[in-house]
Amino acid sequence: MRQSVFNLIDIDLDKIKREITEENALIVYPTDTVYGVGGSMYSIEAIEKIYAAKEREFTSPLIALVSDVDRVQEIAHMGENREKIEKLMKEFWPGALTIILDKKDSVPARMVSGGTSVGVRMPNHPVALDIIEACGGILPTTSANISGEPSPKNHTEVSESFKSRVEIVVEGGDCPVGIESTILDMRGEPKILRAGGISKEELEEVIGKI
Repeated sequence: MRQSVFNLIDIDLDKIKREITEENALIVYPTDTVYGVGGSMYSIEAIEKIYAAKEREFTSPLIALVSDVDRVQEIAHMGENREKIEKLMKEFWPGALTIILDKKDSVPARMVSGGTSVGVRMPNHPVALDIIEACGGILPTTSANISGEPSPKNHTEVSESFKSRVEIVVEGGDCPVGIESTILDMRGEPKILRAGGISKEELEEVIGKI
């Protein structure tokens, strides 16, 4: 498949949808935090291509970026922390907060390293949201870099080597946040797994002590 390169003005969502959902294409695209690489959640081939592009072990799960809060119920259970989770989503979504939840059977085991949880996030970037919505509202994603290299904050920081491994590239300038999302495990007692764009203090203002 010939590589398609778009900027934010001439992006062809119909073409992106067709190539991702029908041809197992991978896409490099901007989010609010860092540049991501994504593919169809319903294609094991696409998921395995993401891992291959990153030279990443299957022990590290991908996260699910969603175009709308309502999409979360398609892939995850909120459980006993529903009230707190809904407060977090209302306060920080769209934004730089990834929430770990118990996954539903609709999430392929390969995507989450055979585990029982899935990370979900709604990015605060209009083009990212358009791309995700066009591809069904949920897009497995991780940072667009080879494992061990810095996460790219601008399309110019995505290496040519990495770009050569995907079928679609969207060039969109700087990511406004410029650092990875905070990862918060909400399956039991809230626990920060990775510090990022949302601080512990901001989270505690919404749901109490972490």
